[in-house]
Amino acid sequence: MRNALRTAIAGAVVAGTVLAGGTADATPAGPGVTGRVISRTTVGGTDYVLREVTIPPGQTTGWHYHDGPVYGYVRQGTLTHYHADCAQDGLYRTGTTVYEPGGPGDVHLGANRGDKPLVLDVLYVLPHGAPFSEDAPNPGCSFQ
Repeated sequence: MRNALRTAIAGAVVAGTVLAGGTADATPAGPGVTGRVISRTTVGGTDYVLREVTIPPGQTTGWHYHDGPVYGYVRQGTLTHYHADCAQDGLYRTGTTVYEPGGPGDVHLGANRGDKPLVLDVLYVLPHGAPFSEDAPNPGCSFQ
């Protein structure tokens, strides 16, 4: 199943591999949260970018949203996902997938509440030139 999903994600990113470093682009992301571009292509006015995102134990992505849909695969660890109403809206363990529809109405935060690094394979489907994420203020939740 894991290889089939990774193959499907990679297939959606139909051309060129670009290796690059960077941060996970959320505010404020916890220390050590990183992202690495695995593959990137543009078709028409849409960017398809496959990234590996790593979140250390006890850290979060920070509150953010995406300008387009995002598809994720949990390669290692457990992703605890919160929506802007401060409720946990998902718990995604190794081998599961997560979907985020995108847009400013989908402000969310991803957290690693476990004791080992959380590693995600993430496919971003974004308008050409859009950032991986748009920063959003804490919607009033008592945690980060």
